[in-house]
Amino acid sequence: MSTIEESIDIDVPVHVAYNQWTQFETFPRFVDGVKRVDQIQAVMTHWVTRFGPRTYEYDAEIVEQVPDRLVRWNVLDKPRHAGTATFEELGTGRCRVTLRVDLRSRGLLKRTAAAPGLARRVVHTALTSFKEFTEGQGRETGAWRGEISRGHVQPTEGRSRPHVPTWPTG
Repeated sequence: MSTIEESIDIDVPVHVAYNQWTQFETFPRFVDGVKRVDQIQAVMTHWVTRFGPRTYEYDAEIVEQVPDRLVRWNVLDKPRHAGTATFEELGTGRCRVTLRVDLRSRGLLKRTAAAPGLARRVVHTALTSFKEFTEGQGRETGAWRGEISRGHVQPTEGRSRPHVPTWPTG
């Protein structure tokens, strides 16, 4: 297994960066290779990505999510990987986002990702694009403030069921 970890400082409050990260359906607007993300359930997303000449479709389960702190996921299909995005307040109006990706794939994808720095460049570019998008917006496009533990949405006082965020298509 290969692990890539990269951090970036963003000039928005930590809650803005975290809220934007939870809007998975906006990822195609700023991450190269991500063609579509559908939020199927509060804990499940479906991704369509393009890596080189191949298109991949896979489901990712959000196994842990704590507002303004972290989002952790596992990809259930090939290309197998897991990841964690953490959020750290740096002071008024600034935060640090750290993205850690654990590549579990075998075969061609892993060999390609292991090519000199390719996977690291993909993570770096994704974080840089997230920073530019979030700072450029100046605010989040939406938010989901629920908490997930071990793949289950935790009950929230005053709310009977989780809100599944949606993003208008078109």
